Amino acid sequence: MNSDSGQRYPEPTVGALILNGRGEMLLVRSHKWGERYTIAGGHVEVGENLVSALRREIREEVGLGIRNIRFLMVQEAIFSKEFWKPKHFIFFDFVCRAAGGLPRVDGKEIQSFVWVTPRKALRLRLDVYTRRMVKKYLAEGRTPLHSEAS
Repeated sequence: MNSDSGQRYPEPTVGALILNGRGEMLLVRSHKWGERYTIAGGHVEVGENLVSALRREIREEVGLGIRNIRFLMVQEAIFSKEFWKPKHFIFFDFVCRAAGGLPRVDGKEIQSFVWVTPRKALRLRLDVYTRRMVKKYLAEGRTPLHSEAS
């Protein structure tokens, strides 16, 4: 089945709830998601594993290095009305820590960012997939990967 965008197959993407040392998460506002807050991330390239894709996309989108990466969940978005055009995505979602530095935005894909506690994040205008991630993260009652490999 082809969509109006000409997409022939679902598109695998990666993204992460990026936490700082204060337990706040980085959320970005994007016009592609109807000015909603979402997570930084993007496409997996052919021949690239998920963690490598995540590191590259986070560096490209917000200029941060990441560490203590933990898989959180997989989600599927099939022609979401929240996204600016019809696309079928498979989201591989992670939780990680920022490895230092300050986030930056390019003003093209991402318009702004905010560091916010997970509970406060749920009061923001989030896309449905980010909202599910935050709720799952809170339900697990864990902090990200202090003892797990990065």
